[in-house]
Amino acid sequence: MSDFLKLEERTALVTSGTRGAGAATVALLRDLGARVLTSARSRPADMVDDLFVEADLTTAAVRDRLGDLDILVHVLGGSSAPAGGFAALGDADWARELDLNLMPAVRLDRALVPAMAARGRGVVVHVTSIQAALPLPEATTAYAAAKAALSTYSKSLSKEVSPKGVRVVRVSPGWIATEAAEHLVERVAADAGVDRDAGREIIMRSLGGIPLGRPSTPAEVANLIAFLASDRAASITGAEFVIDGGTIPTA
Repeated sequence: MSDFLKLEERTALVTSGTRGAGAATVALLRDLGARVLTSARSRPADMVDDLFVEADLTTAAVRDRLGDLDILVHVLGGSSAPAGGFAALGDADWARELDLNLMPAVRLDRALVPAMAARGRGVVVHVTSIQAALPLPEATTAYAAAKAALSTYSKSLSKEVSPKGVRVVRVSPGWIATEAAEHLVERVAADAGVDRDAGREIIMRSLGGIPLGRPSTPAEVANLIAFLASDRAASITGAEFVIDGGTIPTA
């Protein structure tokens, strides 16, 4: 366990914590001493029951298993909208993107943050996306807009609850090397008739390039989240931290 960063005697909830950056965050917070509850649509076979709840979380479910919550990390997000630009997006597509990328955080915060504020301490981490600042018009307009809304909502929440001892921060990843990302690489490569490395290059070019030359790993995203959730970041609130290998061209 790190002497620099410890989370002993902290309780945490991480949404969508069974794969990718969410799973890496769960594992790291536990390694640092926190008791961590996670949620997803279904429980993996190796997940202990008392550390997992179905995606429809309630205040009672969290408190029954962990007691008072110290850290809330909202990782849930994604996109199922069709490609084809703005004209291809109907009302139902927009509603799905907002329901997945904005409203779960709003609802969960509404259920859990008041208790943090009443106790005078807590940390909320919202995982947004660089797509909020760098959307891909062909495929991510609705997703990007929903993440931008999450970012603005997070800033407003921080202004309201930070004076009550609850910090609210945002982590904004670029491309993360997850299992889903690898499936995307395979699909792009197959569509272009090239190998996986060339498919990866196509994706990086579509993002305007990644100066670091590779996507971030789930563990790297988890490292940033853990730092921001710790007392080492005690004076940080209302801010967004980009982790994208340099993809965003300006600060």
